[in-house]
Amino acid sequence: MRAVRVHEFGAPEVMKLEDVPDPVAGPGEIVIKIEAIGVNPVDTYIRSGVYGVLPELPYTPGGDAGGTVEALGDGVSGFAVGDRVYMAAIAVRRNQGATAEKAAVPAGAIFHLPDNVSFAAGAALGVPYATAYYGLFLRGQAKPGDTLFVHGASGAVGTAAVQMARAYGMTVIGSAGTGKGRQLVLDQGAHHAVDHTSGGYIDEVRTLTGGNGPDLILEMLANINLAKDLDVVAKYGRIVVIGNRGEIQINPRAAMGKNLDVVGLALPNASDDEMALIHAGLRGGLESGVLNPVIGREMAMAEAAAAHHAVLEPGAFGKIVLKP
Repeated sequence: MRAVRVHEFGAPEVMKLEDVPDPVAGPGEIVIKIEAIGVNPVDTYIRSGVYGVLPELPYTPGGDAGGTVEALGDGVSGFAVGDRVYMAAIAVRRNQGATAEKAAVPAGAIFHLPDNVSFAAGAALGVPYATAYYGLFLRGQAKPGDTLFVHGASGAVGTAAVQMARAYGMTVIGSAGTGKGRQLVLDQGAHHAVDHTSGGYIDEVRTLTGGNGPDLILEMLANINLAKDLDVVAKYGRIVVIGNRGEIQINPRAAMGKNLDVVGLALPNASDDEMALIHAGLRGGLESGVLNPVIGREMAMAEAAAAHHAVLEPGAFGKIVLKP
């Protein structure tokens, strides 16, 4: 089969498309035939060698995919050959990631994909939708009636959070840096969309909340925005840090004065019970049609390097998906 392999950590160009042996399902594993591969920022951090836990070289990147079950290892139950599934491996296992024509994956990282959901949409679930659910409901303690500000709402995690929050009865404000992105945020259910490239958008968020500020903020770029979040969030509010690419200087008194909760999120830290809860919730939303992943761009697997560049560029618009 063909797979993208990384033999040294570095820039996107270290990824090479190669012929490798087909994977074999070990005990407790499932081999899936991959139809679509999700590209996430975390994949770029691992590939560049800056992530906290790194795979042994060489490895195949990627943890998210949609496809069908091709083979079952010993001890696997609840799946059959031919089942439509999605892969949510979070981190590379056995150095066999998702950027390939097939992958052997622990059965606990495979979930049934409803018939009404495309393989490309399935490839958008493992990191983006699970992260959005984790951030909203488990780390952020979202409640119906809350006002939510998604700071960077036009990317894959942001659009997922907007869909979930609107369905849950929250008032939703999202930010994006382009007119196209802001229209996407509105199309996904946000009540308001603001331009985070404009100088006065934090004041606009404050005005939209009647001067009180949002009860909950999901933050996608904390090294740029956290101080602004502390300024605008409501008293007794919560800020969930989902994305960060550097350091920032803040005044802790901003949190003290409002009795704020500022919490971090790393999906690999979710417990098995939390992951089961997350994916049960996602399945219900997918089956009902409330959740509908936005695919912003589809590329060939041979363009993996270009996809790793694109996923970090400003102006996020939905999910980037590779096709084998």
